[in-house]
Amino acid sequence: MNKFMNESFLLDTDCAKKLFNDFAKDMPICDYHCHLSPEEIYENEQPTDISQLWLSGDHYKWRAMRSCGFEEKFCTGNATPKEKFLAFAKTLQFCIGNPLYHWAHIELQRYFGIDTPLNEKTAEDIFNRANAAIENGDFRPRTLIKNSNVKYVCTTDDPIDSLEYHKLLANEEKGFKVLPSFRPDKALNLHLEGFPEYIRALEKAADMKIKSVNNVIAALCKRADFFNSAGCRISDQAFDYVPFEPAEEEELDIIFNKALNAEALEQIEIDKYRYRVMLALGKKYSELGWAMEIHIGAMRNNNTAMFNSIGADTGFDSVGDCEIAEPLSRFLDALNTDGALPKTILFNLNDKDNTVLATMLGNFQSAEAESIIQFGPAWWFLDTMDGMTAQLKTLANLGVLGKFIGMETDSRSFTSYGRHEYFRRILCRLLGRWIEDGWYAYDEEIVKEIVQGICYNNAIKYFGFE
Repeated sequence: MNKFMNESFLLDTDCAKKLFNDFAKDMPICDYHCHLSPEEIYENEQPTDISQLWLSGDHYKWRAMRSCGFEEKFCTGNATPKEKFLAFAKTLQFCIGNPLYHWAHIELQRYFGIDTPLNEKTAEDIFNRANAAIENGDFRPRTLIKNSNVKYVCTTDDPIDSLEYHKLLANEEKGFKVLPSFRPDKALNLHLEGFPEYIRALEKAADMKIKSVNNVIAALCKRADFFNSAGCRISDQAFDYVPFEPAEEEELDIIFNKALNAEALEQIEIDKYRYRVMLALGKKYSELGWAMEIHIGAMRNNNTAMFNSIGADTGFDSVGDCEIAEPLSRFLDALNTDGALPKTILFNLNDKDNTVLATMLGNFQSAEAESIIQFGPAWWFLDTMDGMTAQLKTLANLGVLGKFIGMETDSRSFTSYGRHEYFRRILCRLLGRWIEDGWYAYDEEIVKEIVQGICYNNAIKYFGFE
């Protein structure tokens, strides 16, 4: 029996150990997609305890705790920090096979120096030891980022954001950069409650009147220019499926006005509006030299009662099963035909779409950048040992794995950088097996370039950060 999560965790061949220890382990991190708060990074406050650091805003943990029968007060409610931590610890011991189990223990080991497995029996002792470490150490956001060897943090920001904290952070020497990413979902989701109010806010941010779809596009492009001036190089948008429904301008304005009046819309009307705006945004991203992230396949806010009670992003989303191939291809082709297809990263949430995305890449590659169309890393519900391995193997089978831009945290936690270590161990486990089995010729210089490229270098080159 192997020792629990020791230095060889997941590294089951001599080659895997060499790849990880010699090439991957000490590479910096480019966290090109996350949900960290730039305000919290700027304010740089010490957490009060491990519950605040770990359980505040983490819907992965909340979902598991609910599955173990804990009341909502232990997740998002008013239970004490200790009560919440003890509930999570009791939950964790049942999470065999869940990445939460590995993430939590990597974080305990790396940030707190605690090797003891966390469960109901050890919870109180670990709670006290972790809190003592916080009391006597520096667990402020900037310290955690810097000590995790992170060089770039790309947050997720609404077009109406003032980017106040990004500007303040840009003027300080931190050892890493915090850059905004452009997330126009609220401008695209004209069917959701609050859309008319959002358009009024966009008017104010862009300092212009918005009376038509072309005005929406102009306002978003104006804000994109502002984001670009603040160092933004990435956009991000989420869809059940990428829409492709061309329509005339007059029809689009009728749809837009219906939305402003909070009238019900048919799905085809929603798709027509989204397609027109996204087509324009894709061209703008290409003009600016940005990368366009597209996250496909989340079915959000399934639990109406809980949405009404505690809002979105609280752990009530799941995987959708829409057909995505044809509209995605037609959307990318429309941009490519106009010579305006930007660097694009395609993320899927349903693993049935792995082959769809991995083969879609090859349709639109060009000499403008190495693997200009990327198959994004395993995301959200696929961010597991099996999910990451499947994504890597599918890309290797059908594309060029050596040019992959690698992992991002997609997280709201300042200790979640252990996920990069988890990914790197899984990567080296897979490559090490292939090399040990004689499937790939071992040339140290080439293999080092591949591993370090996937860990960091490919992303830096792709986004133009250095």
